[in-house]
Amino acid sequence: MRGLLIAFEGLDQSGKQTQAELLRDRLVEAGRLVRLLSFPAYNTHIGEELGKALQGDRNYGPDVMQLLYVANRYELKPDITRELERGTVVICDRYMASSVAYGEGQGLDAAWLIDMQKQLPQPDLTVLLDIAPDVSARRKTADRDKYERDLALLARVRNSYLHQAATGWVRVDADRDRAAVAAEVWAAVQARLT
Repeated sequence: MRGLLIAFEGLDQSGKQTQAELLRDRLVEAGRLVRLLSFPAYNTHIGEELGKALQGDRNYGPDVMQLLYVANRYELKPDITRELERGTVVICDRYMASSVAYGEGQGLDAAWLIDMQKQLPQPDLTVLLDIAPDVSARRKTADRDKYERDLALLARVRNSYLHQAATGWVRVDADRDRAAVAAEVWAAVQARLT
């Protein structure tokens, strides 16, 4: 079986990690090889730098932040490529579209953000777990990073995600019970597995 690259996108607290883990477990039960990745990958040098920036220990502009996010994905490109060649289903909790959404939300050019990621493995399926910014804020009230605290930014990010999703993504209303969301995600993934 050939590998499949599935990306979960959406605002913080939309359930990306939860749904990625539920999907991983279901695919493993179905006998598939699965690798779950989360971006940023904080266990790399660039990922460590991103963590410091998100906590306010670094003061980078939006362009530098997006370059770091993209570089963090390129750090794992060999792993992703190898897994896909083995037939593994690679599930990403955030991937390329996050840079477009957050970068565009901060006034960066979407074409530039897309272009610099063209050499990364492209998703076979992107799932947008769609929630409103106020839902994100309500789901996590403490220890929010600088992006999570800016509801106006999150509104622009959501608009970018919705615009991107119109290109053929699966958009799921994530302001519902996690089991209902998981069922909709599973149906979308099954359609790609055949």
